[in-house]
This record gives sequence, structure tokens and C-alpha cells, in this order.
Amino acid sequence: MSDKVQQFVIHGVTNSGKRFRPSDWAERLAGVMSQFRPAGSTGGHLTYSPYVIPRVINDERCVVVDHRLRELEPLAWQFICDFAEDNDLKTTGSPD
Repeated sequence: MSDKVQQFVIHGVTNSGKRFRPSDWAERLAGVMSQFRPAGSTGGHLTYSPYVIPRVINDERCVVVDHRLRELEPLAWQFICDFAEDNDLKTTGSPD
């Protein structure tokens, strides 16, 4: 078993190449997921979850999702995966 953290990235562009709107979508999504964090962690509602982090990658808004979220909260994991699929957003790495 590998200790390497597995992640997948949701990009702010659709599979057809259109930029996803609103422009702050990544921060909004990460904000909704901020309550999901490791037991005993601090920061509360004022910080993002370490499992769902907004980032800018190659001048593109993205959300980096840690696979450990799946074990912590399967419904939150499903919400994230459904969000990407429902909005036809490009992803890299595998959510599976």
C-alpha cells in the first residue's frame, strides 16, 4: 500500500473547452466542503478542508480533491464527483 496522497483535479473548463462560470466557482465549491476535515484538526469554517482545495493551475481555476475524502465522507465525495460530471468539467487524475 502506498503512502502517496492520491488526488484528482477538477478544472474550470468544460470538456468542450468553455471556461466555467462564475469565476469564483472553485472557492465556492471548496467553501461548501470546508466542514470535511480530519478528526482533531483546527480552523473550523474559516479555512478550506485539506481534502478540497481551490488552486490556480496554468492560469486556470481548479479544485484539487484528495481521495481520502471518499473514506471520511462518502456523500461529500459523491457530491464533488457529481458536480464535475453534471457541469461537464474536465478532470485529471481519477476520481475512482
